[in-house]
Amino acid sequence: MWWVLRWVLRWRLRKLITNQMKNNTLNIAGMTCASCAQSIVIALKKNNAIQKADVNFATKKAIFEYDESQIDLEQIKNIIKGTGFEIKDPNSPEKEEKNSEEKFLYLKVIASIILTLPIFIRMFWMWEVPGSFLGVSLTNWIQHDLSFLVVFVFGWQFHKNAFKSLLNKRADMDTLISVGTLSAYFYSLWAMFNGGHIYFESAATIATLILLGRFLEMKTKNKASRAMEKLMELGVKKAKVIRDGKEIELEVENISVGETLLIKPGEKIPLDGKIVEGVSNIDESMLTGESMPISKKINNEVFGATINLNGVLKVCVTKKQSETMLAQIIKTVEEAQIYKAPMQKLADKIAGIFVPVVISIAGLTFLSWYMISGDIERSLINAVAVLIISCPCALGIATPIAIMIGTSVGARNGILIKNGESFEKAKNIDTVVFDKTGTLTKGEPSVQKILCNKTPEEQLIKVAGSLAKNSDHPLSKAILKYAKSKKSKLVEMKDFKEYAGLGIGANCKTHETQLFLGNIKLLEEKKIDTTWAKLVLRQEKNNGATINFVAHGNKVIGAVFIADEIKKTSKETISMISRLRLETIMLTGDGKTPASVVAKNIGIKKFIAEVLPNEKLAEIKKIQANDKKVVFAGDGINDAPALVQSDLGIAMGSGSDIAKESGDIIILKNDPIKIAEAIKLSRKTFNIIKQNLFWAFFYNVLAIPLAILGFVNPMVGALAMSFSDITIIGNSLRIYRK
Repeated sequence: MWWVLRWVLRWRLRKLITNQMKNNTLNIAGMTCASCAQSIVIALKKNNAIQKADVNFATKKAIFEYDESQIDLEQIKNIIKGTGFEIKDPNSPEKEEKNSEEKFLYLKVIASIILTLPIFIRMFWMWEVPGSFLGVSLTNWIQHDLSFLVVFVFGWQFHKNAFKSLLNKRADMDTLISVGTLSAYFYSLWAMFNGGHIYFESAATIATLILLGRFLEMKTKNKASRAMEKLMELGVKKAKVIRDGKEIELEVENISVGETLLIKPGEKIPLDGKIVEGVSNIDESMLTGESMPISKKINNEVFGATINLNGVLKVCVTKKQSETMLAQIIKTVEEAQIYKAPMQKLADKIAGIFVPVVISIAGLTFLSWYMISGDIERSLINAVAVLIISCPCALGIATPIAIMIGTSVGARNGILIKNGESFEKAKNIDTVVFDKTGTLTKGEPSVQKILCNKTPEEQLIKVAGSLAKNSDHPLSKAILKYAKSKKSKLVEMKDFKEYAGLGIGANCKTHETQLFLGNIKLLEEKKIDTTWAKLVLRQEKNNGATINFVAHGNKVIGAVFIADEIKKTSKETISMISRLRLETIMLTGDGKTPASVVAKNIGIKKFIAEVLPNEKLAEIKKIQANDKKVVFAGDGINDAPALVQSDLGIAMGSGSDIAKESGDIIILKNDPIKIAEAIKLSRKTFNIIKQNLFWAFFYNVLAIPLAILGFVNPMVGALAMSFSDITIIGNSLRIYRK
């Protein structure tokens, strides 16, 4: 009995603690790299009242869970401000701000290149400007002035960030860049007045190359954050509400649960609800990704941002704006983006140890040489040689140069790789999950075959096409397209009528015989003989196609089979991915029969059918729970959360803008075989990045001892550093090889 009481007390205590925990999100200003985000996380986690903290550099947002009984939001804001960053107003024009930051960094890169080129060229061609000032040649003064502008004006952010890192007792890439550029600059300044060799070109070149890398990183990060903007644009601003029998127009946020909406044909449904009057076909492709409209009637559920195709509907609101399915998708994408751990680049990990070690070694080198020789100049030269030869120029370009080449090779082959993290993600994946519609299939219905019941084929196509041309239903459009491809001579119809969820009917203008096109329920409703139709349904039950019967009077004269057409390269894609020893899975909202037909035809052994829009994310999480690294390929708006949750998201080019913005990779040519090519390219590029980083550090491990022993002067160190850069660039060019 005692253990029961103890368990109850523990449960009550846990519940009390949980109730005190609160989640919040803040917009952060001033972050320039992933290390900035990491410094905020470290500062937040130092406080025991903050249980979880994550900061996403791409979205410029911090999300955290805290005990509000111990700390309030203002105190958390002060912690973030203490790291040197500002809290942004959530209502500020974020898009314009990002564009302004990107443009400003672009101008800094261009200016730095223009100023660095003359110094760099002088290192090889040794041009001279006659004259001197304060005993120093004008040539050296020009080099000094140009490098000063690059290092201290355009590269000031590096030094500022390095100082912030030191305040937080950590070292990162900005620390390396700052130490490298400042050591080269200040030694050169000393040497300029003391007749030594100057290294202004090293300082300026390091700053310029890193600025260029930062600009490319910012450009890709800004593109990634546009997914949320696209999602939010889907919602409806105003809606027609029936109050006291009158139709009035209101802002959507002012509509309450339980109110009745009036939705006319062609209009978007403003909020989630249930139909209380009317029947119609609803285009839910923006949520489900499936091309077929869904027939809806009284008591059926409808979702905000979907499109009412034909009938007039009255809908009772069941969820307010912040709780609709669209709102849930937006929230899921946003949270998944923030919580996803940023790629911890190998260079940044090692830099935390490498920088203080190198600075310590340089200091010890200076002291050792001074104690042995008593020569302060020689001691200073050797210490600076250690710093210059270990400058992070090679380290700084090892990853960006490979990413630049990898992304350009991809773009040339119809594969848009949106960020460098994609290369690392692709390295460890073992499972590829495909959304069926739009990825493996064309996403639009087409006529697969026709069956005639004692009627000439030409006559069947003529009747079906003549009926179909009066309807806007996608199935009718597919039939009409097929009839036109067969050059059928269509006839005019009269008394046309559409039966929601069943089909269509009309009379031919030349005679009064009734004609029908639809499913077996329509035939039964119109008392048409269904003997032949039922036989066809039994024989074709595993076909997977939608079957529309054509009736002339009381007789069924044939059947039209319509299905989503499989893309030509889908089978080859699955075969190619299987050769990479990756498991393939297909997800679809379709029923089990059509899903199994597609899976069998293209060679996929495992498929999951009847997946609802909000269940795709859960399915990806289930697969990941089995220690699987997942690639998800999709194209619908409903695929956005799954694309973000997956270890690597691949969006098809024909899909929604939101899916494309949420994916890590976009297949521009809309060819599924490019998915396999993208995985291969990403793996190859990541291997090159690892080789580059290995060389960058191996070079330092080899070169630093030589500099300590005095065998390498700063000039030779600068040349060695340049050779290291050339080696890394040459290795990266191997990505072009197939």
